[in-house]
Amino acid sequence: MLATSWTFGEVMWSMLIFFCWILFFILLFQVFGDLFSRHDISGWGKAAWAIFVIFLPFLGIFIYLIVNSHGIADRRMKQAQAAQTQMDDYVKSVAGSGDSAEQIAKGKELLDSGAITQAEFDQLKAKALA
Repeated sequence: MLATSWTFGEVMWSMLIFFCWILFFILLFQVFGDLFSRHDISGWGKAAWAIFVIFLPFLGIFIYLIVNSHGIADRRMKQAQAAQTQMDDYVKSVAGSGDSAEQIAKGKELLDSGAITQAEFDQLKAKALA
């Protein structure tokens, strides 16, 4: 019953205000996340930025984003590259080396040298062929 008394313009205005508040909090968390993950400024510098952003939130956020825009992008890029490198290393470690014929040949060499038993060779061969 309450919703029927709103005009289209009031609904759109309310949605715009709600979107702006959500955007404000996203920017606020991004600024604090970047600020406290930095290693290039001291604790006093972090405290000063935090106080500035807390007491003058809109101005503090915008000034932080303007002053540190290149640094934020560089730090994000380094974090993404580190995560990608870590993922690549993990995939390489889990994936196994070479093709199945190479793995079977290495297993045969180990069997011939006596390093593994026939049962272990059969398991290795089954795993390589799977």
